[in-house]
Amino acid sequence: MPIFLYNTLTRRKEEFVPLKHPEVGLYTCGPTVYNFQHVGNYRTYVFEDLLKRSLTLAGFAVRHVMNITDVGHLTSQADEGEDKMEVGAAREGKSAWDIARFYTDAFLEDCKALNLRPPDVLCRATDHIPEQVGLIAKLEAKGLVYRTSDGLYYDTAKFPGYARLMGSEHVKGIEEGARVEANREKRAPTDFAVWKFSPKDKKRHMEWDSPWGTGFPGWHIECSAMAMKFLGETFDIHCGGVDHIPIHHTNEIAQAEGATGKPFVRWWMHAEFLLMNSAKMAKSAGGFVTVADLKAKGFDPLDYRYHCLTAHYRKQLDFTWESLEGAKTSRRRLKEASLELLKEPAKPCCAELERAFKASLEDDLNAPAALASVWDCLRSALPSGSKRSFLERAETVLALGLFKEETTALSPEAQRLLSERAKARSERDFALSDKLRAELDALGILVEDTKQGQKWRKR
Repeated sequence: MPIFLYNTLTRRKEEFVPLKHPEVGLYTCGPTVYNFQHVGNYRTYVFEDLLKRSLTLAGFAVRHVMNITDVGHLTSQADEGEDKMEVGAAREGKSAWDIARFYTDAFLEDCKALNLRPPDVLCRATDHIPEQVGLIAKLEAKGLVYRTSDGLYYDTAKFPGYARLMGSEHVKGIEEGARVEANREKRAPTDFAVWKFSPKDKKRHMEWDSPWGTGFPGWHIECSAMAMKFLGETFDIHCGGVDHIPIHHTNEIAQAEGATGKPFVRWWMHAEFLLMNSAKMAKSAGGFVTVADLKAKGFDPLDYRYHCLTAHYRKQLDFTWESLEGAKTSRRRLKEASLELLKEPAKPCCAELERAFKASLEDDLNAPAALASVWDCLRSALPSGSKRSFLERAETVLALGLFKEETTALSPEAQRLLSERAKARSERDFALSDKLRAELDALGILVEDTKQGQKWRKR
């Protein structure tokens, strides 16, 4: 069956056909590694992982490239303020290089906890300065950049169709939002920096020599340069969050197509915001929830992955601790049922259910419908072996850890209480059994009595 994906560029769902079937070139915007990523960021990464897994299920061979922004992302979208890496270095009293290494490692650990498949290529902006300088030189040779006192800027008036990804209404918003005190040397509010000069009065941790002077690349140039290096001048799919549409991705198109004269990306796909208290979750708001925060409150990161799958990636999703508790309960029930099915030998899968599951994903990654197929399977009268086969197949895409046994170690005290309770049950001392259950509950251990004996799980 064909797979249909929504293309932000054309504003409609289209049948996806890659340039070189069955190969798919996929580029996804990675993190700016000046701080921990929050769960709003990870909603986008979960969507991208779902995309990659769904394409693989459909028979495509995906080559996934992700960048690490470790230089050039300024605190203002208007090319003002400090580099976020330098801000992070000042905040923690470390070098920008140390900050980048620490938060890159933290990001990769979070990705592992969320069952995100690693990219085939993970490329750091600081490792590809020559490619960025080379791309800027091409733009300069074509007369698409101009020099100001603080850097080189792309002249968006010289690129026809500059706003086609974001729409003209966003250009009007950028123009209306331009501050009076902003760089008066810019020819238009939409013009953006491709190379910034190092400030004369402040030493930077990260700077390089270039034909235009010592400085560092703008944020947008890295993605254009690295995407084309690893995927070619034209490739299949580019992903990110919806906040990247009006500036970052629009500028990527201008840079790449301005230099090559060829279409840059065929499909642009974007995940909607995660909302908390009716507002987009953002670091700039002064508070955000990290994967470490989830763990501290007793949630498995895969509970959050389940929560993300309950809404379509193009719909805004509310985050509350109550909704996450609901996702945790649902995933636990699903996992318990899946582990129980492992006791049965696998049998041929139900073709109808498998078709429904795949059809949901092939309809622009309809994860809620795919999840519904899973629950339909569990509620059906199918043989347990057939249910197992279907769920094992679904797990390759949903990646919820359904068949992974709990390996969480119990404290010696909890082990002692469980042993004593099992003994009390065997001796039919139900009063003592209930007392020990309450003590275990206080330790965060929930106990359930089954025909096979007592079972426990962490709350």
